[in-house]
Amino acid sequence: MKIKFAQITLVVATLLAGTGLVMAQMPAANAVVVDAAVTDNIFQLYEGTVTKIDKKTRTIFFKNNEGESKFIAGPEIKSFDQIKVGDRLNVTYELAVAIELIKTKSDGIRSKVETSSEVASKPGEKPTRTITNTTTIIADIVAVDRAKKLVSVKGPSGKVTVVTVKNPQLLADVNVGEQVRVIYFDAMAASITPPKKK
Repeated sequence: MKIKFAQITLVVATLLAGTGLVMAQMPAANAVVVDAAVTDNIFQLYEGTVTKIDKKTRTIFFKNNEGESKFIAGPEIKSFDQIKVGDRLNVTYELAVAIELIKTKSDGIRSKVETSSEVASKPGEKPTRTITNTTTIIADIVAVDRAKKLVSVKGPSGKVTVVTVKNPQLLADVNVGEQVRVIYFDAMAASITPPKKK
């Protein structure tokens, strides 16, 4: 039987082991927000069943339709003894982007603020961990194409990004020289749960 080292190794290691995170304060906005356009996507990265556990080496074997994978649980995974054969591993990734059109003339100040947080299982519970990251960028509008529903914005690094706005009504009163607040939210979650009831 061929064991493949899937990408879940890195994902599970990061999620179940924990990471050092940096917290930052969000700046207060002094402008009126007209509206927001939001896109939200959730992707299933991995789903599999625990087929075998080697307690001596702390290796967990998972199987799904694509084959078998394994993961070595380090000592930082405190709930290792809670994992049982038949349990299910589920790893998901969520990406959301919110664009707020700010009715104010640009004062030339563009900013980028990043925040991170994590939630982990309590001792004695099956291992779970969710890591979320939020990046807030204040950017200048440098071009508006209402026909194609496109807005070109220049962020704090000077890079110009073209953003598609789902709701064309939001573009009715947006002009070059004004600003947008773009909020990127992404979260990765891993959980080991009991087998599905039949």
